[in-house]
Parts: sequence; structure tokens; C-alpha cells
Amino acid sequence: PAGTHLLLDASSIERFLEALDGQPPDWQVVYGAGHHDPEHDDRVFALNRERDAQRDGKPALSWLVTFTWAGEIGAYRQEEQGFPVALGPVFTPTAWGIVRFKPEEVPGNLVVAAEDSRLERVEILVLMTGRLIPQESIVYDFSHEEEGRGLIMPLVRVEFVQFVRLDSQ
Repeated sequence: PAGTHLLLDASSIERFLEALDGQPPDWQVVYGAGHHDPEHDDRVFALNRERDAQRDGKPALSWLVTFTWAGEIGAYRQEEQGFPVALGPVFTPTAWGIVRFKPEEVPGNLVVAAEDSRLERVEILVLMTGRLIPQESIVYDFSHEEEGRGLIMPLVRVEFVQFVRLDSQ
């Protein structure tokens, strides 16, 4: 949609985060001695509350944004006259940490309508467009896969979904 901020790569996501929060957190200080540090959870909680308060009223909070999730088209289903879509988050490494957009409600029962029922196992991008949820717009945490690596999850109320086919067929 017109006026949408496309957050499709690391640099556009970083500019968006700068507009909201200025600079990345000091991940080493927040992480401390790790997940088993008794004050770790308190520091993460405090970081999130502090950032929520600081971004209140910033224009970027109300931007219409588009982000991607990965998708795959399954086998054609006659009863739905289309292809069901399996989808999952995209993790984007940035200078701020790993960013994973999180829809307020993951759209369910997505179907790609098509007249050609011969397509199978096609990878697609699922473009989701919406606005941050003001009261809890971004959650800062840590990756479970990479010790001490910051994880940033913008929470978006999705208003519009589009599919983009990745191959040239």
C-alpha cells in the first residue's frame, strides 16, 4: 500500500529501529553472566519497559510497515480451489541484533488461489503489512540459538498479506 515503509533488509530495518529507539541496547550489560544470572530477567524486563517509555509518541510508532516471512505452497486442494501456504518467520541479522518480526496474530488458513493446479512446493515470500502494537511495540530478548546474541521482535498488527513467488516459473 502507498506510504508503506518496506522493512525487507538489514539497512531498512536498522533505520526503522533508529527512528524508534535511537541506538541498540548494550547487549553485554543486559546479558550479564547469561541466562542463569539471577538478575538477567530483571535487566531484560527493565530494558523493555525503558524502551517502551522512550518511544512513546514517536512518529515511527504509527508507520505502516511491510516485513517478510518465508512461505511454501503445498499441494493443490480442490475444496479450497488453491494452494495452502505454510509460513514461518525470517530472522534478519542486523547491527542491532537478530530481528524477527512477530505478527500479533499469525494469519491462518492462507491459500494462494490459482487456476493452475500443477504447481507444487513453490517457495514464496509472504509480505505482511501493518502497524506496531503501541503498548508493546518491540520486545528485546536474547537468541536461544546463539549465546548472548540480541533478539529484537517488533510486534505488528497485520492488516494486509501478499505473496511473492521466488522462482521464475
